[in-house]
Order: sequence, then structure tokens, then C-alpha cells
Amino acid sequence: MFASGLAIFWGALLLFLVQPLIARFILPWFGGGPAVWTTCMLFFQVLLLGGYAYAHFSIRRLRPRTQVVTHLGLLLVALCLLPITPSEAWKPTDADAPTAHILGLLLRCLGLPYLMLSATGPLLQAWFSRAHPGVSPYRLYALSNVGSLLALLGYPFLVEPNLTRHHQATAWSWGLVGFIALAAWCGAQVWRAAETASAPTEATTIPGTGPAGRRWFWFLLPACAVVLLLATTNTLCQDIAVIPFLWILPLSLYLLSFIVCFDSPRWYRRRFWLPLLALALTASAGALLGHHHAALAGFWPPIPWLAGLGADLTMYQELGIHLATLFICCMACHGEVYRLRPEADGLTGFYLSLSAGGACGGLFVAVGAPLLLDHHGEFQAALLLTAVLVLGVLAIDAGSPLHQGRRPWAWATLALGTALLAAALGFDLHRSTQGAYAVSRNFYGVLKVTEHHAGDPSEHRLVLQHGGTTHGLQYTDPNLRHLPATYYTATSGVGRLFQADRPEGGRKVAVVGLGTGSLSAWGRKGDLFRFYEINDDIVKLARGTFTFLRDTRATVEVAMGDARLSLEREANQGYDIIVLDAFSSDAIPVHLLTDEAVSTYLRHLAPGGTLAVHISNRSLNLEPVVMLLARKHGLQAAIIHDSDETADNGNLETLGIYASDWVLLSRDRRVLDRPTIESAGSHAQPIPPRVKLWTDEQSDLLSILLTEPGTFLHWLKNL
Repeated sequence: MFASGLAIFWGALLLFLVQPLIARFILPWFGGGPAVWTTCMLFFQVLLLGGYAYAHFSIRRLRPRTQVVTHLGLLLVALCLLPITPSEAWKPTDADAPTAHILGLLLRCLGLPYLMLSATGPLLQAWFSRAHPGVSPYRLYALSNVGSLLALLGYPFLVEPNLTRHHQATAWSWGLVGFIALAAWCGAQVWRAAETASAPTEATTIPGTGPAGRRWFWFLLPACAVVLLLATTNTLCQDIAVIPFLWILPLSLYLLSFIVCFDSPRWYRRRFWLPLLALALTASAGALLGHHHAALAGFWPPIPWLAGLGADLTMYQELGIHLATLFICCMACHGEVYRLRPEADGLTGFYLSLSAGGACGGLFVAVGAPLLLDHHGEFQAALLLTAVLVLGVLAIDAGSPLHQGRRPWAWATLALGTALLAAALGFDLHRSTQGAYAVSRNFYGVLKVTEHHAGDPSEHRLVLQHGGTTHGLQYTDPNLRHLPATYYTATSGVGRLFQADRPEGGRKVAVVGLGTGSLSAWGRKGDLFRFYEINDDIVKLARGTFTFLRDTRATVEVAMGDARLSLEREANQGYDIIVLDAFSSDAIPVHLLTDEAVSTYLRHLAPGGTLAVHISNRSLNLEPVVMLLARKHGLQAAIIHDSDETADNGNLETLGIYASDWVLLSRDRRVLDRPTIESAGSHAQPIPPRVKLWTDEQSDLLSILLTEPGTFLHWLKNL
């Protein structure tokens, strides 16, 4: 077992190390949003399905020695396709069809090596079963998941902080060479034992479950777990940041459930996990309903209790509940599918069904949901589907006390609980979009325009939200609609900059991130405002629903695509002001705050020009990152914190103000010493020793998560 176990472990380690590595390479090219990882996960799931299909075909159709020759030959071909690093030619030239572009890129750079590694687990387990009849190979599957988990946990803590991306890719390539040697060792054993190995037989059927019904659950339970995994990951990244650690955290819990369930039947006990599942589903429903506690005030007493639970939770506590729910639901899905496993002879077909379910779950989240849904409803759907599927298994499993309708009172109670869960989740989805002025969803997320104070002309406004973050608002009153509200008011850092910077003959301004177009309200005749925006739906709203772009006296241009890629391609623009406004959302595009990115901005900045960085964030303090960049490039800095407590509805200068944090950077100190800016400046805080300069090769956002009070990791530690 040592040779097979080591090869399977090493293959799984490589398989899951390369996932965050390759995603880290391409993340900056597609806006740095959560959907990039979701699309990568779709690719990994589909290639995993392909690898399992290859293993299943090989075991069923090829002789043992032919299997060995074929597999080792394909591994050598994969070795010839290295390195896996994508070339600059794959950088997108526009924002169209990002999903197809990412899938094509990954297929070209990683396709065959990943396919061969994906086939390793089931193929080598089948080889082991052939050589050792009667010995269960399923613990080898648990061992492969241990390798996967160690790879995932090691990446953010050991690999990413200490190795550049290219060094990571080189080390991975050498790891593949070592794996081929291990596979050859296992193949030699199969070659020698080929004459005495028994031929495969058909899988036996578990009593009480027909093959068709059982195989449907092989497919549906893993699909449900993957949908819940990706939906939870999207929530984490949207609310905190798009970094490998937050990809890895839910994926590690997902894999841990596989390890526990497939190691031994004794770990998954229904009498323990199913009550825990009911509790987790109730807690998640309560956390979701907490967002609508005002609307639930008049309902039956248990509903306000759930709403109160959610209303009192911090964002990190809510995410903690969802992560716990993810693990418990995955334990239920994988525990039940393990109970329905076939005998060892049928394991390749079993794994093929598991991977097909996972691939379809990934396909639904990455492609189907954005096309079919105008909001994020995958999480709620997966919660309800988990409950329904578990009830389905209890109905068909002969070992269940509820088999085929036994104990009707228990079934009535479970049906009522499931109906209440469906009602709660449906209510949450309904309220999340009810009354929205406009809703749209695409690769880059969900945009929602809501209407506020419709009955009060002086307060009537339209608010643009991306996920849970406000990206601007506009008053509908003709006398107020020109005001740049939220983070761009006269008292904000960028507002003070525009008031202080009034050159003759107009100014040239670049803005990274369009939003509602609020910043164009600062434009004057002769000014040029060039907005860099990657999301076409944002542009449609800014030019249709909101009127800032139409009302401004400045000339407005919109450049589509990732801002950094666009600026890298353009000749020197000589901007007087460059505004980085892609950080008001909590999904931080890290690639816009690296050493190389700032070099690009400075190339386009005119002498005496100013770089304004919006660092408002509910979760992270980005001030040390910006100050390190300022120190590296010899820039002077002014830090301006604006509080929403200064809002005064009687004062137009402070109308609609939101708390905001801005850092103004310039080569010329005199630019920042103007009274409007200097009077509001704050002293920079000491830079924590763990925080390092961000570069394209290394950007350790995890260090901020580890040191920042109030963050999710801090909450976990205190818990």
C-alpha cells in the first residue's frame, strides 16, 4: 500500500496546489473579482470529471499493461507541455466573454497535466484493488483528500508568502516529475502482477436501494455540496477580499468532510449529524432573515426570534455561521453518498458519478446562475436541496428507520420543517429584490438600484449597490441631482482634492471604477474625465438610470476593460488626477495596489499630479499597504478620514455623506499642503511588521487579515 498511498497523496497535493497558483496568475487580468475563482473551479471540476472518465474507461476497456503504458505515456506528454505559466498573449483585450476566455486559457496552460493528475486517485485505487483483492481502497481516497487539504492549507501560510508566482510554478513542475516517478513505480507493480490479477466484475447492489435510484444520489449529493461550496466562497470573497486564503478556507472544509466520511463508516453517524444539520439550516435561515427583521415584526413569534438572531450578528459572525453550515451540509451529503457506495469493483463508476455531480454543480454556479437568476440565490437553493436530498436518502435506504414511509409522524414533522425552511429562504430571496428599481447580474456580480424616500421630493434618491456595498447614489430633485454624494462629497478626500485643484485650461482626470459616475459631478467646462470600467452593466446604469454623465460640463470618455491592462497599453496620458475608486467594494482587486501598478499610474501622471486612492473598507485597513507603496516610490501622502456624522441635510456640502477613507499621493508636497487638503489630513499609523510591499509576484493580504482587529480570523481566534 505504501507505493500507491504515496503516489495518490503526492498527486492530490499537486492537484490542489496548482489551483490557487494558476488562479493567482490570471486573477488580475479579469478584474480581480470572485467570479474568476468560480470559473476556475468550474474548469477544475470538469477536468476532474474528465480524469475520472478516463480512469473508468481505462479500467473497464484496457488490459493492465496497456493501462500502464497509456497512463505513463500521457504523463510524459504532459511533462513536455510545461511550464504552466500563462503567457502575456492571453491577457484579454476587452471585457467580453470572460468565462470562455478563462476556460480557454486554463485548458491551454494546464489541461493535460491537470487531467492526468485528476485520474490518479481512481486509477491507482483500481490498480491497488486488482493487486490486493478484498482490501478496501476507499481509505486511499481519504488519503488523497488529506494530500489535497495539506496543499490548500500550506499555500496561503507557506507557499504564497515565501515564493513568487514563477518560483511556485517551477517548484510545481519539479513536483510533477517526482509524481511521474511514483506512478512508474506503481505501474511496475501492476505490470508484474498483470498475469495473476483478477478481471473486474460488476458492482454489487446495496440491499434496499435500486441501482438507478442509488446512482442518482451519487450525482445529486456531490452536486449540491459543490453549489454550496461555491456560493459560500462567493459570499466570503464579495464581503472581504478575493485572495487565495478565502478560496481555500471553504474548500478545505469541503475536503475535510470527504476525508472524514470516506476514511471509515464510523465517523458519519446519522443520530449525531442529522440533528446538527437541522440546527445549522435553522441558524443560516435565521442569519439570512435577520436582514429583513423590520419586515418580519408582525409575524408569528418564532420568526421575530430568528430575525433578531440575524440582526444582532456581525458580518464575521454571519460568515462563521455560513462556514459551519457548509461543513455540516457537506458532511451530510458526503456521508450519505458514502453509505450508498458500491463494492470496490465499481469504484471508478462511483467516482465518475461523484465528479459528474461536482462538475454540474460548478457549471450551474459559474454559468447557469448568472444567466437564469438576477440575484445570488445559489446559497439558499443549496440549503433547501440538502434537506430534500437527505430526506430522499432516508426514504430509500433500508437501514433507515424512516425507510419507505415508516413512522408517518416523523415524516410529517420533517415535511413541516422542510416547508418552513423553504418559506424562510424564499422570503429572503423575495425581500432581497423586492422594490428594486433595477437589477442585473453578470460575470462581475449582482447590481441593484433601489429607490428611497419616494414620497419626499427633497429626499428621493436612487442608490446603486454591488452585492452588499453601496457604489453611489443620486437625488432625483433637479436642484440636488448634481451633488456628488456618498464617498465623493465636498468633505471627502477626493472632494477636497477637486476643490483645491483648479488649473487654468481644464484638467485631465482618470477614474478607475465608474459606479454611478458621481465623480463627473466635479467636472467643469474644459475638463476631460476618462473612466476605466470592466462591467458593461455598470456603464448601462450610469448612462441610463443615473444622469451624472449626461449632466456634467466636462467631456466624458469610458474605456472598457480592466483598468490596469488598459493603462499598460496606452501611451502616456499626462493625467492631472488619477482616482483609484475600485476599493469601496469589499472585494478588493489586489492587482491595482501593487508596486508595478503604481509604476504604471505614475507613468501616466503629469508633473504635480495627484493619485487619489479610495481605501474605504468594512473589513480591512489598507492604509499600511498604500503607505508602503508611497515610501517605495518617494511619494508624499495625505490621509483624509471623513465621517458620516458630519452629514447635515440643511447643508448642501454635506448632503448624503458616507464615511470614507482616502489617501492622496503626489511627488510634490506643495500639492498636498493646500489649505483644503492640509486642514483635514490625519497622521499615518505605524505600519505593522507583518505587512510587506505588494508586488505582482507576492501580495500577502492574509497578513492584514491576521493582524487587523475585528476581522474574521480575529473572531475565530476569540471564539
